[in-house]
Amino acid sequence: MVFSMTAFARQTSTSEQGQLTLEIKSVNHRFSEVSLRLPEDLRFLEPRLREAISKVVQRGKVDCVVRYLPPEVQASLQINRDLLTVLTQATQDIEKLLGKSTPSNALDFLKWPGVIAAPEQDLQVLGEQLLAMLQTALEELSENRSREGEQLKALILERCANMELQVERVKARLPIAIDAMRQRLTERLAELKAELDEARVEQEMVLLVNKSDVAEEIDRLAAHIGEVRRVLEQQQPMGRRLDFLMQELNREANTLSSKSVDTDMTRAAVELKVLIEQMREQVQNIE
Repeated sequence: MVFSMTAFARQTSTSEQGQLTLEIKSVNHRFSEVSLRLPEDLRFLEPRLREAISKVVQRGKVDCVVRYLPPEVQASLQINRDLLTVLTQATQDIEKLLGKSTPSNALDFLKWPGVIAAPEQDLQVLGEQLLAMLQTALEELSENRSREGEQLKALILERCANMELQVERVKARLPIAIDAMRQRLTERLAELKAELDEARVEQEMVLLVNKSDVAEEIDRLAAHIGEVRRVLEQQQPMGRRLDFLMQELNREANTLSSKSVDTDMTRAAVELKVLIEQMREQVQNIE
């Protein structure tokens, strides 16, 4: 199955523990790279998150961001009575030492660190929620990558079909081009009005034909196109292999162009290189 390296997924969960939001996106990359941004309290889950992502995304750059919003503070404030008692006593002692008494301001006590705190959250419960959200997000991500991958596959197969038409065009044109080259050479020699050695002329003609023979390039192009089709049916990451095949196809198309002895063959070679470049751009996004 063909997977694109470009996709996005988002999950949100709200419970008594607060609200968790997870966003995960992937883009094309030569290797596998996972970047995580987690709230400090959930940092202990990083190894498990990385492991889960790596099982699903085998190539590409993945960014995963987790945001945590605790429950409403107004509904969950708690007073640290022991600390407040200590602060009150300390305030009274200071006032006695200074020999003056001023009304205590409750707001001043509330500003002291630790006097008011939100109740501690059950991080284990939060962690289980986050892992469940990640699995759902990864399923969504995989569906998106698969859907886009199938579109890329269709585009590549369409260009493979067009390439095969160009290859058949060259194959059909080759004997005509060779005959035309032979005719031009004969006419040119006739213009020179020189006594010619027929055996020598035939030998030179054979050399010219050999230099312009593109049968091997045509066969290799057909073989590479067939290999592209085969690779697209594999059930494993295929992007690097397809990228290598694009290089080989481009090599054969360049050789075909350099050996061309006919305008139509040159046009076909140029069209082949255009189609290969279009495929190469699509292959860059395949895992």
